[in-house]
Amino acid sequence: MHMHDASSHPTRDLAAFAAGLRFEAIPAEVAERAVNLYVDWLGSALAGKGARPVEIIARFARAAGGREGPAEVVIDRGRASSYFAAMMNGAASHFVEQDDVHNGSVLHPATVVFPVVLALAQELGASGADLITAAVAGYEVGIRVGEYMGRSHYKVFHTTGTVGTLAAAAAAGRMLGLDAERMVHAFGSAGTQASGLWEFLRDAADSKQLHTAMAAANGLMAARLAADGFRGAARILEGAQGMAAGMSSDADPARLLDRLGQRWATMETSFKYHAACRHTHPAADALLAVIAEHGLRPADIGRVTARVHQGALDVLGNVVIPRTVHQAKFNMGTVLGIVAHRGYAGVTEFEEDYDATEIAAFRDRVRMELDAEVDRAYPARWIGKVTVETADGRELHGRVDEPKGDPGNTLSREEISAKFIRLAMFPGAAGAAAGSPAVGVDEARAILERAWRIAEQPVVGSVFAAMQTA
Repeated sequence: MHMHDASSHPTRDLAAFAAGLRFEAIPAEVAERAVNLYVDWLGSALAGKGARPVEIIARFARAAGGREGPAEVVIDRGRASSYFAAMMNGAASHFVEQDDVHNGSVLHPATVVFPVVLALAQELGASGADLITAAVAGYEVGIRVGEYMGRSHYKVFHTTGTVGTLAAAAAAGRMLGLDAERMVHAFGSAGTQASGLWEFLRDAADSKQLHTAMAAANGLMAARLAADGFRGAARILEGAQGMAAGMSSDADPARLLDRLGQRWATMETSFKYHAACRHTHPAADALLAVIAEHGLRPADIGRVTARVHQGALDVLGNVVIPRTVHQAKFNMGTVLGIVAHRGYAGVTEFEEDYDATEIAAFRDRVRMELDAEVDRAYPARWIGKVTVETADGRELHGRVDEPKGDPGNTLSREEISAKFIRLAMFPGAAGAAAGSPAVGVDEARAILERAWRIAEQPVVGSVFAAMQTA
């Protein structure tokens, strides 16, 4: 592992950037992208309503923190303290696997950053510009820390749980107006709480929602403690017993401050088109390309080999036969079966079809194989390559260099809006038992219209005030 020389202090430099960021210093296209990311996140948060793990965390939060407070809980329009609202909204927005991801850091920033900035903005009466500024601070810090921690970290640790705690602390610290010194303390308290292990995938455990719930809540707590004078480790990232020392074998110090203030990593974040683990998307899009090019029907496809990077094998290899909808989203064969049969792997397709007979049969004809080119490009680029053996003996090849949703193949505002409506009106992850969607169609459109204007709002009020103000 690379160590820093004693004179360098990247934790302090990163904290100073987060503390000092001003809305006026954020390029217009970066602020606009942050608004897109906020709207995208809000749809995912609404879609978490009814999901069993989310509702269990929400019941715990209600019992511990009550039902009153300045911040909103989006799954049921309840109120809570900012801490517990961030916890509940963090859990909710990571369930349907539609929240954003940054390729190079393999971090899902929105699900840990926006629950924090929304809750604190509602508590503090802050403006939409304040919210966007704090969100960008969280993205820029979190992405760089994720890149710093490297591929070895992600092999064992769920980066969104670990590094996400730092991203949340940076965002919360900026909302609270921490100076550079106190931001360092917030980072220290966040890093010492950073946790999240991939083991849950092996047996369909619910930990993924706990990871994002606690990254958001602990990051907010770290910033709040720092604001009150609580001290955290000054070199939590690079210190001899800091995060890199304990959780990485390939940490790259050059990534931490990479062109800070010039390279806006927020712009590099990808939107998720399919409602599945991002590691499946490149192969899914490559398979769709083969199907379109050759006019294939599912029955024409004999076998599919997805040519993947090692990270995909590490994460997706844990799920052989999915036993739950959520586990199915981490199974390459299921995802490819759904896109082959349905043309798109969205939330509804998974709920209805993940264990359908024809999907299970297709799943058994899919295998993953490590591809040297794909692996070399990862994580900066997520190339999709598939080889399809047809029932009549042909061998067809498909490739995509930028899966749909990546920066060079991003979603338009129209596509984000359509995705938002689909998620907001999702009838709940528990199907009919979940009752009704979080909102109806008219309210969904009104909430969406208001969300697009978040940066212009002098005071961030209720997400649901849209019907009165639209």
